[in-house]
Amino acid sequence: MKIQRIDHVGVIVNDLSAAKEFFLNFGLEVKGEWEMEGELMGYAVGLNDVKVACVGLGMADGQTWIELIKFYSPSDEGDNRQPLANTLGIRHIAFTVEDIEAVVAKLKKKGTEIFSEIQQYEESYKLCYVRGPEGIILELAEQIK
Repeated sequence: MKIQRIDHVGVIVNDLSAAKEFFLNFGLEVKGEWEMEGELMGYAVGLNDVKVACVGLGMADGQTWIELIKFYSPSDEGDNRQPLANTLGIRHIAFTVEDIEAVVAKLKKKGTEIFSEIQQYEESYKLCYVRGPEGIILELAEQIK
């Protein structure tokens, strides 16, 4: 058995348009948009009466996607408080970027919350955390050459 690659990361959102715009402003591009519903979809995710809309986003030359998913049904009755960086579970998506200062400036201009200023980690990386809509956290890292 061999794992070939990470195919995608699914992110459940309420405001699909805002999340899509956030990732487009970040620099990803739309790879596909679709809706799904029906018994097979419900069986696959373990829910009844499922109807979703999805947007797949990625880099121009990459194979890995971020899949934004809006559940029209069933609706989420859960707690929607914004998680902290140490909350259990999957908490952030990390991207290696060129010119982290320019990326952060671009995101600040678009109103993105920058909750840690750019820091240098030893002699290897510059790092920064930003928060997008609905608590989505991105870790940005620029390798120091």
